[in-house]
Amino acid sequence: MSRLPKVALLIETSNAYARGLLHGVYTWIRENQSWSIYLAEHGRGDQAPTWLKTWDGDGIIARIENESIAQPLAKLSIPIVDVSAARLLPNLPFCETDEPGNAQMASSHLLERGFRHFGYCGDARFPWSVQRGEAFRAAITTAGFSVSDFQPPQDIDPEDDAMTEAIGEWIANLPQPAAIFCCYDLRGRQVLDACRRREIHVPDKIAVLSIDNDDLLCNLCHPPLSSIILNSLRTGYEAASLLDRMMSGKIVGPEEHRIPPLGVATRQSTDVLAVEDAPVAHAVRFIRSHACKGICVDDVVKDSGLSRRMLENRFKRLLGRSPHEEIVRVQILRVKELLGETDLPLAEIAERAGFRYVEYLSAVFKSKTGMPPGAYRNEHRPRAAGKRRR
Repeated sequence: MSRLPKVALLIETSNAYARGLLHGVYTWIRENQSWSIYLAEHGRGDQAPTWLKTWDGDGIIARIENESIAQPLAKLSIPIVDVSAARLLPNLPFCETDEPGNAQMASSHLLERGFRHFGYCGDARFPWSVQRGEAFRAAITTAGFSVSDFQPPQDIDPEDDAMTEAIGEWIANLPQPAAIFCCYDLRGRQVLDACRRREIHVPDKIAVLSIDNDDLLCNLCHPPLSSIILNSLRTGYEAASLLDRMMSGKIVGPEEHRIPPLGVATRQSTDVLAVEDAPVAHAVRFIRSHACKGICVDDVVKDSGLSRRMLENRFKRLLGRSPHEEIVRVQILRVKELLGETDLPLAEIAERAGFRYVEYLSAVFKSKTGMPPGAYRNEHRPRAAGKRRR
């Protein structure tokens, strides 16, 4: 094209995930080719803008979350990439977060804290919320437990105060301690509000985990809300790359690009171990605070006041893993975070995660994840991404 391609972004700016998508699109543009961008004010669930009928652009990236958006887009003959899990136009290529991967991360985060009772608080307005709940239920069922689903009253506005009251009534009937996974951060805030109104202590009685990791919103919650970190930057980047291929004349079918999450931002709402064995709970907290400082099992034993054999046995019985395995697990989580979010060389990552030698880190990482650190970094970051925070 001799002129700049005209691209419309039908993506809201009201939440962290959508803003991450936009940042990913911007990153692709900065690294590859300039576009003339049309980004109007657009909210989650809004109808299609009236200008869309006469718009003379070259391509669109859209979160197609309802029929009022899907129907006008279906009539257009220009390239479109969908960035919603709703799949209302299944013939379009789409880039979206990996819901089974999100559910596995959520279930692992809550199971490793010793919870045996679980709930899912979703929002039935959005198909991706339903999919998220189904994936979480499958992951928890595979682990041998069940999930209680919040069923919202049909006649209550999702944002109304009465919804918070309904959530509180549901929580009060859960066996405690329990862990609740919320479909997004705003729902997590409602769950925390409901617990506070009923004087249910978080996280000792009810632990709360959400998804999107809107840092400001999560830290404004009381207590601060733990949340899964979605890789929306890469999702937006892949969507832009896909649209560029289509606008260049390449034939693209209904391709699926599912982007795995980066990790969990652990805050106070899940910072707990739901076991009655106080020394083991203390040892786990010690490991999580010091694993990346190069500690060994002897350090944990010394801090716990138990014999090594007793600590090992009680760890295995309650958590299904040894103190050494818990140390390595925490270290690997830190390595994943640094690989996915920074440009740090592997030697510095090893030092920050408590590994004395890079070679040992690489061997352990591959044995735990099935891939070397470099391959993991490539998989979890935008292709050809530029410099990121150090």
